[in-house]
Amino acid sequence: MSTGLANWVVAHAFVDELARCGVRHACVSPGSRSTPLAVALAENRSIKVWIHPDERSGSFFGLGLAKASGVPVALLCTSGTAAANFFPAVIEAAYSHVPLLVLTADRPPELRDNGAPQAIDQSHLYGAHVRWFSEMPVPDGSPGLERYVRVTACRAFAAALGSPAGPVHLNFPFREPLMPDAVDVSDNVLGEGKANGEPFVRTTRARRMPEDALVNRLAAELDAPRCGLIVCGPQDDVRLAEPIARLAQRLRYPVLADGLSPLRTGAHDRSLVIDSHDAFLRDSAWCAAHEPEVVFRFGAMPTSKPLVQYLARFPAARHIVVDEGEGWRDASLLAAEMVYADPVAICERLHASLEQRADLPTPWAAEWLAANAHAGRAMEETLDGMPELFEGRIFAELRDLLPGGATLFVGNSMPVRDLDTFFGTTNTSIRTLCNRGANGIDGVVSTALGASVECTGPLVVALGDLSFYHDMNGLLAAKLYDLNVTIVLINNDGGGIFSFLPQAEQVEHFEMLYGTPHGLDFSDAIRLYGGEYGRADTVPAFRAAITHGIESPRLTLVEVCTDRERNVRLHREVWAAVPKSLRAGTDVEATP
Repeated sequence: MSTGLANWVVAHAFVDELARCGVRHACVSPGSRSTPLAVALAENRSIKVWIHPDERSGSFFGLGLAKASGVPVALLCTSGTAAANFFPAVIEAAYSHVPLLVLTADRPPELRDNGAPQAIDQSHLYGAHVRWFSEMPVPDGSPGLERYVRVTACRAFAAALGSPAGPVHLNFPFREPLMPDAVDVSDNVLGEGKANGEPFVRTTRARRMPEDALVNRLAAELDAPRCGLIVCGPQDDVRLAEPIARLAQRLRYPVLADGLSPLRTGAHDRSLVIDSHDAFLRDSAWCAAHEPEVVFRFGAMPTSKPLVQYLARFPAARHIVVDEGEGWRDASLLAAEMVYADPVAICERLHASLEQRADLPTPWAAEWLAANAHAGRAMEETLDGMPELFEGRIFAELRDLLPGGATLFVGNSMPVRDLDTFFGTTNTSIRTLCNRGANGIDGVVSTALGASVECTGPLVVALGDLSFYHDMNGLLAAKLYDLNVTIVLINNDGGGIFSFLPQAEQVEHFEMLYGTPHGLDFSDAIRLYGGEYGRADTVPAFRAAITHGIESPRLTLVEVCTDRERNVRLHREVWAAVPKSLRAGTDVEATP
């Protein structure tokens, strides 16, 4: 078998098996050495190929596709530094448990470490950030190689969906000639795989059901305390909202729901959901008077720093963390027990085990609900009294503007924090997403565009100007594939989050080192990629612009320009109104 034909067989067998396993999307960054795999992907009718000249943007686009769908997405690039440009997205996928299949083409062994062009050490390039790495054999037509390639494809797919999910890296060395002559391909040398479209190796993954002994013990521990909390951090599993809400009702535990959890939005019971905790947990007196006995936590670490600090005040409380992926998401070092089981199953089993428990009102729950109501009203009244479109208000407005089935993708730094503080509960089903694994500002535009492909409703992305600048290349995908995402660009001409830190008053060269003003006109950038630009300076203008963007078939950017120093003052004005409201009396009724 010729070298070109051996390359063709390996690439087509591997891609065929990925499609059989369930891969439906591949993000390809063009290059020469990856030709066998690129052609195989393009010729497979079950896989949609998305072309991205920029590997960094392409990898984040794939991350968004996989984040929204939960199905592994393939990334493909050529040899050399192209593979290094995948690294930020690989890191994010590792920490946010998103399944990716990272396929890097490489030079054969004889062209490595000897000065050959476009050759770097790609073995274990991503280190501990991948769930599994495999150096694929050089295609040589040897017996059994196709079988090995097909099995490896199935294993890679299964590893990406492991517990926890994450990226997998396969490195493919190819010798030249990279492709066979057309006549060689007609010789029918490619095996057909298993019949009926089945993958060569089917991987079955069952729910990790909790044992009876565990359920009974946890039920006894949770039933005894009357001062308990359920904390739901960033969590993509929308199935979790209803079981947590039902368990909270049975236990009479308030649910401190992160803005990136599924608990704040939707038709499930939200009567015990606390959505203003980031505001009123800044009041040290209130925190000191409300010591929990048990904290039952789901998902990643909460976004809210005041919530994390509140929990850290009470290390004697029994902190129980549920993690289906056998991770260790406990940066506060408070966990007394890690429960590795399916979170939905845990909630359902505990609810059934506690069915004899009387769902009686408790002063503990009533006090949390009253504080939440006071804080929410104080923030709403303060926002209504502001004469301008304050950054925090953007998220209060988006909660009311977005239709059912919409997705709100937020950037890191201030946007995700403002989401957590100002995006309250709503009966409307709105999905919230963010690259919260490594908390970086890179790749936000591309990830959101990728996620939009798998979202059934409109997608709005809200991010800061530095995040937007960092990933403007990602806008090319919107132009090439007619993606009609609405971008809310919060432009304070620099790094607004640093103005909240002590450095703002301590560092002499703060503006140069942290403020980093750029003075860019982003209207030109959005038009370069065929998008529609609008600017909103008032609340009515913002409402009209978002409504227009959601209804428009085009990429739309709505820019909101703010001042960093004034933004800090307005945030502090909102926060200052909350403790005053907590001490104002009991005029706000809350049903425990």
